[in-house]
Amino acid sequence: MGPIKIFDTTLRDGEQSPGVNLNQLEKLEIAKQLERFGVDIMEAGFPASSKGDFEAVRNIARTIKNVSVTGLARAKKSDIDIAWEALKDADEPRLHIFLATSPIHMTHKLKKTPEEVIQTAVEMVTYAKQKFPHVEWSAEDATRSDRAFLATIVEKVIEAGATVVNLPDTVGYTTPEEYGALFRYMRKHVPNIDQVALSAHCHDDLGMAVANSLAAVENGATQIEGTINGIGERAGNAALEEFAVALNIRQDKYPYQTNLRLKEIKRTSDLVSKFSGMAVPANKAVVGRNAFAHESGIHQDGVLKNASTYEIITPELVGVQSNNLVLGKHSGRHAFKDKIEQLGYKLADDKVSEAFQAFKQLTDRKKEVTDDDLFTILIDVQTNIDDLKKYSLQAFQVQYGSSNMPTATVALTTPDGSRVETARTGQGSVEALYNTIEALVEETIHLTDFHLSSIGKGRDALAEVHVNMTVNEETVSGRGSAQDVLEAAAHAFLNAINRVFLNKSTTVQETAPL
Repeated sequence: MGPIKIFDTTLRDGEQSPGVNLNQLEKLEIAKQLERFGVDIMEAGFPASSKGDFEAVRNIARTIKNVSVTGLARAKKSDIDIAWEALKDADEPRLHIFLATSPIHMTHKLKKTPEEVIQTAVEMVTYAKQKFPHVEWSAEDATRSDRAFLATIVEKVIEAGATVVNLPDTVGYTTPEEYGALFRYMRKHVPNIDQVALSAHCHDDLGMAVANSLAAVENGATQIEGTINGIGERAGNAALEEFAVALNIRQDKYPYQTNLRLKEIKRTSDLVSKFSGMAVPANKAVVGRNAFAHESGIHQDGVLKNASTYEIITPELVGVQSNNLVLGKHSGRHAFKDKIEQLGYKLADDKVSEAFQAFKQLTDRKKEVTDDDLFTILIDVQTNIDDLKKYSLQAFQVQYGSSNMPTATVALTTPDGSRVETARTGQGSVEALYNTIEALVEETIHLTDFHLSSIGKGRDALAEVHVNMTVNEETVSGRGSAQDVLEAAAHAFLNAINRVFLNKSTTVQETAPL
């Protein structure tokens, strides 16, 4: 009945979602927002997996001061050494080591006997403890492991110096009753279990990740791992915002506390959604746009008379504002700067100027500028990498009619600074635009997904486009926003192409299934 620590793995397990490709600046912005959200531990990445991940983890470790930053490592000395180099400058560095313990994994993946697995786990925890003050050890596929064997290896890694033991439901297989029983078993059969924090890490393959996490807390877990919006491998992880709000609303059932600032939920969700390109479903609990919408006449009548008739969560609790109209075309730089500081952003003077210019351009075309609009401007300014752009859009024009073949003309600036221009056709306006851009660049491109959404409401709302594609056989994602749908589409396409050159030195060795 004490405090529950929140371990966020959005930047590691969340980024392993298919199609998600975050650059270093985007990871840093998410890390800053997670710090504002109040998570206790932030898993910044898997340093040994790639040069890019190493740099991102090191940058976050050097920047974030109020959250313990951790990195993932396989049970290998080389992984541990690389993780230490990435994390040693953190205020509170920690390591997260994983090793499979289920018969199916030990036999077919590790090709090790149970005794060899125990030996490896003990050796690696002992080695890591020489460097890191905090070492979390995870029994990959714990829920399909033999409980007696699991209790034995847990006891041994605690003796070796582990400070946290994680029992993940790696494939989302277990049920709340089974998962709670696993924690009870460990507490009963591991004599030194009180020396560590017990952690739960649940996947959502059967839709029970949050329920399983709550069951773990009821049975002795003091740390919960998950991601924002529940993103992650396959069906994703436990959604931290759902877990946190469940604890808050059902204090009668779950008398536990976290350090999370619930009013930051909506902004955190929006930021992760925008950078990951994974739209939040309208009916998603807590943060979906329909979470506080009422269509039924009976429901509407009840809410108007007393909101508690059909609303168990107030929009304000999670940071949803009913009216966030803030600035207009006559607003000055001082008012603009005050507003972005209210939104929690700290920009250098040159970035403030860049954001203010974008804001004034928007007010020339859009009468009412909302928090959502400002949010889009600010994160675009914060994560813009001009010196790493390879191709830049100079101008475009699309001709379209119901009886004419769509034709697009595009002018780009190339890497050497020259301007190139051509025209191509397509079966639709977007296809014509993309065919034209592809003809101008020197890359081999295959578009795999295209998603269009609006920021805010109304006919003058900003358009936002997310694309997934392969560029020179490398899978990347891109995003773009503009008041014009085709302009947003063009920016997203070029954003994805340019990301290849930002990440071209990154070679992934192995992703972690935990």
